Amino acid sequence: MPGATVKEVDQHVLTKVLSDFLKKSGKITVPEQADYIKTAKFKETAPTDRDWFYTRCASIMRHLYFRSPAGVAAFTKVYSGRKRNGVLPAKYCRSSDGCIRMAFHALESARMIETHPKGGRKLTPTGQRDMDLLANRIVSNQRKVEDQPLVLSIADD
Repeated sequence: MPGATVKEVDQHVLTKVLSDFLKKSGKITVPEQADYIKTAKFKETAPTDRDWFYTRCASIMRHLYFRSPAGVAAFTKVYSGRKRNGVLPAKYCRSSDGCIRMAFHALESARMIETHPKGGRKLTPTGQRDMDLLANRIVSNQRKVEDQPLVLSIADD
């Protein structure tokens, strides 16, 4: 049976598993100011998840798997949103480029992504291999769960 790729896995599951992998591997160093910064100017508060930086790095790697090469400006569009202006109409707003740039630097130091000769960043072969291995594990675990028979237990009261 051929191996599964990232395209065959649910994006939420892959991002969660990849962020856990990046955290456990210890290759990514979280910047000191990560606890204090907002991810965009249209956000009202900073992220509440303590591991938001690993999740952002995993999301960036997933996007680079499909749309490579891509630069900081492209990712500010990906993570954009609507700025709430109180009684005024909401307005389109791009995300902050600083946290995307920090994620790029962290992933480059971990040798997961590299700069593309024509501009932007792309996945390295090791980064793509790690993502495919994780996707393969996810699919094999899902198949194991589906193959197990459903056992119903009825307890006597």
